Amino acid sequence: MKYILHKNEGMKGDAHLFMAIHHFSHPLPRFLSKTKESYRLQKESENILPGGVTANIKHFTPYPIVMKHGMEARLTDVDGNEYVDYLMGYGALALGHGHRSIKEAIDMQLKKDGTYLFGTPHKVEGAFAKKIQQYFPSIEQLRYTNSGTEATLLALRLAFAFTGKSKVAKFEGHYHGGYNEMLYSINPDPLKAGEADEPFPVPESAGLLKDNDKNTIILPFNNAKACERILKKHADELAAVMIEPVQGGFIPADETFLFQLRNITKELGIVLIFDEVKTGLRSSLGGAQSIYQITPDLTTLGKVIGGGFPFGVVGGKKQIMAVSSPKQGSDVFDTSQSSGSSAKDTLFHSGTYNGHPLILAAGLATINVLENEYRQTLEYTRGLKGELETFFDKQGISMQALGIGTIFNMVFTKNSVKNYRDLQKADLTFRKELDMHLINEGIYTKPLNRYSISTAHNEKELSKTMDALQKVFNQRMTGA
Repeated sequence: MKYILHKNEGMKGDAHLFMAIHHFSHPLPRFLSKTKESYRLQKESENILPGGVTANIKHFTPYPIVMKHGMEARLTDVDGNEYVDYLMGYGALALGHGHRSIKEAIDMQLKKDGTYLFGTPHKVEGAFAKKIQQYFPSIEQLRYTNSGTEATLLALRLAFAFTGKSKVAKFEGHYHGGYNEMLYSINPDPLKAGEADEPFPVPESAGLLKDNDKNTIILPFNNAKACERILKKHADELAAVMIEPVQGGFIPADETFLFQLRNITKELGIVLIFDEVKTGLRSSLGGAQSIYQITPDLTTLGKVIGGGFPFGVVGGKKQIMAVSSPKQGSDVFDTSQSSGSSAKDTLFHSGTYNGHPLILAAGLATINVLENEYRQTLEYTRGLKGELETFFDKQGISMQALGIGTIFNMVFTKNSVKNYRDLQKADLTFRKELDMHLINEGIYTKPLNRYSISTAHNEKELSKTMDALQKVFNQRMTGA
């Protein structure tokens, strides 16, 4: 079965560039033949798990691959197929799979503590916090959560409590977690999302509260003039602006845009939250904020900092974080409040597993390794990006390897990509088909997802990746 990508199929701007160039055999028949056990297990799981998955993000068409083993930069599925892994737990595994330092850190912590969980303060909480502050000086105080989603939710609640206001602004195309305020305009149809310089909230999910979209203002990324106008219009209602300084982990903000955003939020008394769940320890060890030299009011972290375990951090200005303090300035011996109660002017934040000692040990081990190996991982990433861009240039195909640090994405367009709507004009159909072909050749990321590089990737993975890509195009030329 063959296909030729025609104009307007999956894109609007650049499809004509690919007419008569992309003539692959369809990847589906081979995918089905190589992943029969994944299919069987997926169908079996559908009886007990909605859609056969434990998170919607794990699904892709025709069905997700079921993995059974990971080591270093490789994954092996239940059918015995081996892959170079570029998904890396959606970026969480900065050291690759099964890194010895993480295993040893967890084992040592367990032996020292004698238990898995204290449910009380412990020394590693402070040690980890100091390590985070070393790379994120904007974080004067912090709290731990159990995921990046929980971190952004807590940051938003802190902003509400601190300002006394009840609305939030987010950017079109930015993802901050699966909860009511943020499940708008993540992947909207541009034709249904309003004007580019004044987008409106488009629901991304069923089950959202009625009229909740009135509390979420949508901003256009990398458009300072429009943002200033919208923020001034809603200034009296907005508690916070939440932003991915690098959209999706791979579309960087313009430096001038971020600088102006910082200035206008400060002027209007709006809390600026940098969501660095994707970019923390990846765009640089100090996140995107260290590159841009901009100090947000609050920062959220996740993924890499947990070493592959569920973990998140919220941190920032002391006066904002203090809203969650159970003491609220009371005397240390004041017993007028019962244990565990919280005053009405104190933001309640809790969680049995917050600051789990084994996860903090894994996170510390991860940072310690990155301090020594981040540079070589960055060099590998630059090398892979360069090889990919050169390869597609030789094929006469416009491709940009967009991203900062150890994450990037392949975007098939000759035009500048500054925001979500620009991305939608790229050739997403071709990219998805290419990803499926590469999976068949042993190169794995979820179709259309970004590439996350780990310290475990080396010349062997680079060579296999480029060989697989060449093989895919050789098949295209022969019609195999």
